[in-house]
Amino acid sequence: MSIAVILAYAGAGCGGAVALIAALRGWRSVAARFFFVGMTLLAVESALFGLATDEIFREEAQRWHVWQMGVMSLLPGVWLLFSFTYARGNYREFLHQWRVLLAAAFILPVGLVVLAPENLLLTAMLLPTGAPQMNDEGELIFRLGPAGIALFTLCLLSLLLVLMNLERTFRAAVGTMRWRVKFMILGLGLLFAVRCYTNSQALLWPERGMEPSLVSVDSGALILGCLLILRSLFRDVGEVAVFPSKAILDNSLTAVVAGIYLVCVGIFAKLAVWIHSAASFQVKAFFLLVVVVALTVLVLSDRMQMHTRRFLSRYFQRPLYDYRLVWRTLTEGIASRVRQPDLCQAAAALISQIFQVLSVTVWLVDEKKEGLVFAASTSLSGTSAEGLQPSKEEALGIIGALQNQSDPVDIEIARDEWAVVLRRCNPSQFRTAGNRVCVPLMATGQLLGVIVLGDRVSGIYFSLQDFDLLRCVGDQVGAGLLNSQLSQKLLQAKELEAFQTMSAFFVHDLKNTASTLNLMLQNLPAHFDNPAFRQDALRGVGKTCDHINNLIGRLSLLRHDLQIKAVESDLNEVIAGMLSNWNGGGEVTVVKNLKPCPKILLDQEQMLKVVTNLVLNASEALQRGGEIRVETSQRNGWAVLSVADNGCGMTPEFLSRALFRPFQTTKKKGFGIGMFQSKMIVEAHGGRIEVESELNKGTTFRVLLPIMKQAK
Repeated sequence: MSIAVILAYAGAGCGGAVALIAALRGWRSVAARFFFVGMTLLAVESALFGLATDEIFREEAQRWHVWQMGVMSLLPGVWLLFSFTYARGNYREFLHQWRVLLAAAFILPVGLVVLAPENLLLTAMLLPTGAPQMNDEGELIFRLGPAGIALFTLCLLSLLLVLMNLERTFRAAVGTMRWRVKFMILGLGLLFAVRCYTNSQALLWPERGMEPSLVSVDSGALILGCLLILRSLFRDVGEVAVFPSKAILDNSLTAVVAGIYLVCVGIFAKLAVWIHSAASFQVKAFFLLVVVVALTVLVLSDRMQMHTRRFLSRYFQRPLYDYRLVWRTLTEGIASRVRQPDLCQAAAALISQIFQVLSVTVWLVDEKKEGLVFAASTSLSGTSAEGLQPSKEEALGIIGALQNQSDPVDIEIARDEWAVVLRRCNPSQFRTAGNRVCVPLMATGQLLGVIVLGDRVSGIYFSLQDFDLLRCVGDQVGAGLLNSQLSQKLLQAKELEAFQTMSAFFVHDLKNTASTLNLMLQNLPAHFDNPAFRQDALRGVGKTCDHINNLIGRLSLLRHDLQIKAVESDLNEVIAGMLSNWNGGGEVTVVKNLKPCPKILLDQEQMLKVVTNLVLNASEALQRGGEIRVETSQRNGWAVLSVADNGCGMTPEFLSRALFRPFQTTKKKGFGIGMFQSKMIVEAHGGRIEVESELNKGTTFRVLLPIMKQAK
């Protein structure tokens, strides 16, 4: 029995065993079902290759190879589904986004096998003597047909997508979540990377596409991959949920490596033929595979990374931390987080990276100062944290003990009851995980929460240098939490103030309206037969309805985005049209001085509101005999509209704090929305409003609008 047959049967046994163990370990997620089916298919494929290569079944070799390619056609869809769902909390979004690709991964390969089975693998090439052609090891040589080449191409592209997905999942995981998925992704990554190599070789040499030496490499990779996957399955993995970005192809190391490989593979293939190194190809490839796996495990090992950093720090006289880098990373990471959940999640991830700990959990003190609420973690999910949350009495004990404690505390050696509770609420994932440390989050003398660190890489205990940095980190996170709380309270206060202002206005205005209607109803029985009374009553009801509709319409301006439809217009025409329809009642004098201005881009309807509002405000600020001056001019590329009056004016305090705010007015019957609306309209045109006012002397408003640049 040849080495190829032994490797094929061994790979089939390993694949089947891993699939069975995964099922027996109680892994019940959606990804687990796809994993079981995928590993079963790999085992069946390897077994079919063994049958096709075994001398006992040599006469049926081509049929076994065709069956093997049939099983191979199911692999892309199944493993793509696994890569989109494994360890992902948002896998439904990915399945929906890539549903067309997933359907194609099933339909196209299977369609090739079903519709063109005779073109998958062509009959063995015959020598002039009529005997089938064999390689140096005495094994039959089959060549790929057109359908076989298409099938291998589809499989190669699908495997690259699977590797990209697995890479994205690994990069999105942090802390113990990365520790849980590392060997699963490493094993599958090894398996599919090797298959990418063998598939590309088969496409490069289609006349030797099903050469046993190449497929044997797949079997060897299956054996090594199963060993790595078993390492993951026998860990207490539980359910892992990371949330990678949906931009699967962005910044993918797999895509870069695959591109470089596909460029160089032809060169290396020709080189191998030139130096005649086909002999013992399986042994060399298997040895190279073992070396690559060993190096990859070392590179991805958190323990190795930790020892490397400590070696550099010890022998090259570097400090344990680059404090400037740590502080910049921490402040940049949490400064933009306004919401407490986002801030806590970012803080947990950053602390995990800085101190090389796999378990970082943040607990916050609730509003009543009577409990601890789970906020974020790199090791615990929300569901698991619910079962670990301390009771009210236990939380009060922790809060009382840490209220005056600003330094981090090693709860591993503390024997107090509150330390025992914290250890129970933050279980270690490893038997030799070092000491667990809690960091109080203090700000302005009050305890806002606590961060618990554990499961440090290699079980290294926290040093005094670590404790000093942890205290600084805790103070920074505490300050961020306090700012977040104060921002939320300020936002709520502003919303409440706006609601109270609107409520007071509605109550006052509707009270007057209701009084008018109530008086009308009281007089209705006595004067109903009087036609004049009925007419007055109808006019009163209509006026009241118009008033309420006007009130609602003007308030709605605060809720809707302003839509500007600007066209080339003459500002003087807009002003003149407004003034021609305005009747000041003869009580005030309007003086116009409209100088020629270039046409500008205006929404005439919206700008008419601005002019009307400014003129009405000016007239209401005047007494009998007052004067309003309306002027236009140009100034440094701006068209300027000026509306001035010699009325009552405004105080400097009102100008600086209340003029352009809604519900702020100096008029007895004013609404306080006109100037707010006018400012919105002018700024939407790219302009601005300037105002000058002096109490008891008058006010001048200037609206500056940009003049269009003339095309040369």
